[in-house]
Amino acid sequence: SAILPAVVNRSLSSVTPPHYRRVTGSPWRPATTRRGIRYAFPDAGMVVVGIAEVGEIAKVGELAAESAYLRDFSYLDDSRRGGGSRRPYSERMQAGDFPRAAIIAGRLDVVPHTGSTNADLLAAVAGEPDAYPHLSVLVTDDQRAGRGRLDRTWTAPPGAALAISVLLRVPSIPTEQRGWVSLIAGAAMTRALRGQFAPDAADGGSRVGLKWPNDVLIDGAKVCGILSQMLPGEPDAIVVGAGVNTRMTPGQLPVPTATSLAIVGADVDPDRLLADYLQGLRRMLAAAVSAEGGVGVRAEVRELCATLGSEVRVMLPDERTLEGRATGLDDAGRLIVAVGGESVPVAAGDVIHVR
Repeated sequence: SAILPAVVNRSLSSVTPPHYRRVTGSPWRPATTRRGIRYAFPDAGMVVVGIAEVGEIAKVGELAAESAYLRDFSYLDDSRRGGGSRRPYSERMQAGDFPRAAIIAGRLDVVPHTGSTNADLLAAVAGEPDAYPHLSVLVTDDQRAGRGRLDRTWTAPPGAALAISVLLRVPSIPTEQRGWVSLIAGAAMTRALRGQFAPDAADGGSRVGLKWPNDVLIDGAKVCGILSQMLPGEPDAIVVGAGVNTRMTPGQLPVPTATSLAIVGADVDPDRLLADYLQGLRRMLAAAVSAEGGVGVRAEVRELCATLGSEVRVMLPDERTLEGRATGLDDAGRLIVAVGGESVPVAAGDVIHVR
């Protein structure tokens, strides 16, 4: 790969954009970009940038030939408060680790650690809405105060999981159809996780399925949870957070019913995972706008949903429990459970697949 010099002003606390474009007869120079990836350089002079080879996304080869992604040099001192161990600088997630995802994202922010990516992205969008277009992303592999559904905590050892929050701007999707947005996110993540299995892995992809409403399972064990939150005062903007167990060992799993990509022998390629997830979100949300496309999207979600056809136990928000067979999803995305000859629609609840 080509190695290109780039000079960074020492006085800058951050620089945007990351792209350095070749202009005939001139040195490499900064060019404007809408990607909005933030890079902090507290004390950087000459920075050497290498162009990484990236994958098969359309046009990505052309873009990579003219773009360089600077690594973030701001994470040199990132020890946890309280004296916990810290990862070597060379092992920390950095912006340059996501060349594929950067092509698709409306904006990509990579941070070494945070409390909650959803909370951070919601606050950032509320404070500066015009700076965050559709498919803006905040990602880390060290989330320390994540929240799940029903306000449950979600934590993982540094480097063992990927926390992803994506801003979805969905003004063209009718309000009564917004229940499908979380299901679409779950379906997009299901396909992205299937892509982490080697092509020659026997039945690797079919081992991954969506559990209603938005967990993703591998071999029946949870590998990913998704939480959607509407931006206060802006109903057309939704932040979807996903936590993916990537490199967790069996001893690090939060519960016995969880798993990780490493445990099941899948590949662990965060860039491809994020890029495939964003591509799936973009495709399915765009299709959902039209009546015909919406029918296709709903059919795709149903096809990926491992809950359908299963015997289930559903714990409802009012503490009642339903037991029956999950037979389908209605037009609002609610789960239909057959209980004693009656079809009961479920809008929210914890679902357990009864083995």
